[in-house]
Amino acid sequence: MLIPTLARFLSPLAVAALLSGPTSLYAGGKDTELLLEEIRQMQQRIKQLEQQIKNDQQSTEVTESATETPSETLTEEEMQTSEEVDSDGIKVGGAVRLQYSNERYREGNRDRGGDFDFDIFRLNLDGQMGGVLLSAEWRWFQYMNAVHHAWVGYQVNDGAQAQAGIQKVPFGVLPYNSHNFFFSSNYYVGLEDDYDAGLKYLHQEGPWDLRFGFYFNDEQGGVDGFVDNREDRYSYDVVGYRSPTEGTYDEPQNAIAENNTLNARVAYQLSPLKDLDLEVGFSGQYGLLHDGSDKAGDHSAYALHLVADYGPWNLQLQATSYEYDVDAGAELMAVGAYSFFDTIPAEADSYTANLAYSLPVSWGAISNLTFYNDFSLITNKSAGLDDTWMNVLGVAVSAGGLYTYIDFVTAENQPFIGGTMGADSGESEQRLNINLGYYF
Repeated sequence: MLIPTLARFLSPLAVAALLSGPTSLYAGGKDTELLLEEIRQMQQRIKQLEQQIKNDQQSTEVTESATETPSETLTEEEMQTSEEVDSDGIKVGGAVRLQYSNERYREGNRDRGGDFDFDIFRLNLDGQMGGVLLSAEWRWFQYMNAVHHAWVGYQVNDGAQAQAGIQKVPFGVLPYNSHNFFFSSNYYVGLEDDYDAGLKYLHQEGPWDLRFGFYFNDEQGGVDGFVDNREDRYSYDVVGYRSPTEGTYDEPQNAIAENNTLNARVAYQLSPLKDLDLEVGFSGQYGLLHDGSDKAGDHSAYALHLVADYGPWNLQLQATSYEYDVDAGAELMAVGAYSFFDTIPAEADSYTANLAYSLPVSWGAISNLTFYNDFSLITNKSAGLDDTWMNVLGVAVSAGGLYTYIDFVTAENQPFIGGTMGADSGESEQRLNINLGYYF
């Protein structure tokens, strides 16, 4: 800001000074034509510098705007700013998404050369009225409808906010422990982009980012709220435990759900080197399990995480351990999401390592390309199950309101990539996936 201001100020000032007193500025004096020529050259050079500064500013603005991608969620990810809180009004937004997939593990899909389908339509409400905040989202799929989040809140002060309702559980790398469309393997055990019903307090002061939550139950009301379509939900939740006679995708015979869960996430930001920004953090959660009649066990999880930003580079690392300790001694848990049931180990460790590079471009409507490679590993599973791993190599393309994920996924024992965490497939599978989303 200082350089262009000085340039605009000095440009006419320098010319006026030269015209008013050339002999005092040039030792020995010069003839008029030579002096005027040098003045013209100086003016031209100043114009070039001003144009260069303007271009640099435009480049910076493009870089900053290109990194603001239309995320899966809106204001529930971060506290709303003071300016947003001070302005009454509810903003209506949403998205329409379409998807192409070519799946090696499905013969029909592979023989057809892949399938192109409708993915979702979603509607968002965000804003505030009279000092009370609102954020809500409903999603329509071909096969189900589901709430994504719905909370009301209050801005305590510039650095603190309280929320009540169905909102993101504060755990691990935020807003996502991934860059790709499929998230990390943690998502499929309920430890990434998970939404439950309860209370949350967010406090940001200096380098500290503190988030605490208390969740009464999942977004469907817990085990007492289970209905015929309890698997129709956006985020993965435990809905039962498996008996030895049940299949991996069967509706669970023994209903169970999370109850009265405490969450805490503490993160600290620092910049040890020029252009290097780090966030190191710890997350933990502990809660009960309930079968509808009585307490049926407890569950816990904890994670260490790190996010590093160096120029256009972004690195995410996380180590996680979780356990569902069921009184009945189950080693496998039933989970529900996306209108089907699946199985996960009752206990496991996970590791994620994700690297991305953001490249601003100017190719017609395309303003940014984000290249990434995300890797997940679920290991030390209960029931002696083989590891789950997933690697996603891809690029996200920003073009106006259109945001496109192009992912090539290779995985083993991974949901939506020809496998499950609750059984051993014995081989890796591949999937090419292109998801086009128009956000408004």
